[in-house]
Amino acid sequence: MIPDGIILLDKKKGISSMASDNFIKKLAGTRKAGHSGTLDPFATGLLPVFTGKALKVMRYTDDYDKAYDCTCVFGVSTTTMDPEGEVVETKTLTGSEEEFEAIRAAFAELSKITSQVPPVFSAKKIDGRKAYDLARQGVEVQMAPHPIKIYSLDVNDMRYEDGRIYADISVACSKGTYIRSICDDAGKITGFHAHALTLRRTKAGPFDVKDAYTEEQLAELAQAGNYSFVIPREKAMDGMSRIELDGAQYKDVKLGKKISSAAFAELEEGFKVAAYHEGELVAVLYRDNDIMRIERMLAVE
Repeated sequence: MIPDGIILLDKKKGISSMASDNFIKKLAGTRKAGHSGTLDPFATGLLPVFTGKALKVMRYTDDYDKAYDCTCVFGVSTTTMDPEGEVVETKTLTGSEEEFEAIRAAFAELSKITSQVPPVFSAKKIDGRKAYDLARQGVEVQMAPHPIKIYSLDVNDMRYEDGRIYADISVACSKGTYIRSICDDAGKITGFHAHALTLRRTKAGPFDVKDAYTEEQLAELAQAGNYSFVIPREKAMDGMSRIELDGAQYKDVKLGKKISSAAFAELEEGFKVAAYHEGELVAVLYRDNDIMRIERMLAVE
């Protein structure tokens, strides 16, 4: 049996993140698997999939920062801001230096944004329903802007071909940032129309696509009984502050009891921490005045 843990999948183009979950379920022989951070079908790259008891820590990956490589094509916009949508507008470009400079300036402007309106064709939920389901049914969807952070937005290369300009960009950003929207906005700023032609996630929190495996690689390793690709669930907690419990505290927490916060007086009120004992991940705790409450029990029976 493949042990519970985190499997870093290098998702291939053309399949949904849910289909990737199903592949991992079949590979691991489990019904319990789920991914962190959905990738669109046209996108590739890093998709962390959690199996078995590791699912208990997946909620703590929601705030992961991420990084992407994207090829943005100028000269055509689509309904979905990616290759899967219908063409909305087109413009034949000349490949002039002025056009290249306008594109660079647009991305420089977008690197400073602090909020973004999600695409209508996205998994964002409106009254409990996914926006793209409503959009495909012809329902008019009003998407509200939400705060984001762009840590870096680099234009790595630009080239002209057949009336189009292709810009290769790398973006490091906060959760909830849509690279498709950045491309579409760049098209609107320049007046050239644009969409994301390719998208590849390269990082998510402590995870890197360099450590990910394709479906074929995972199947080959599993068939050989080599499960070195399974990452312990504790790795997902790398971004959370950590405290060490002594023997008495450990016993109380495992029994579901609150413990005194006296030993952790430096913690802010409500601040969540990962509690360990002798290398074992026990629980996520938070300070409530003079006690430490259990936010989630993680000890493995």
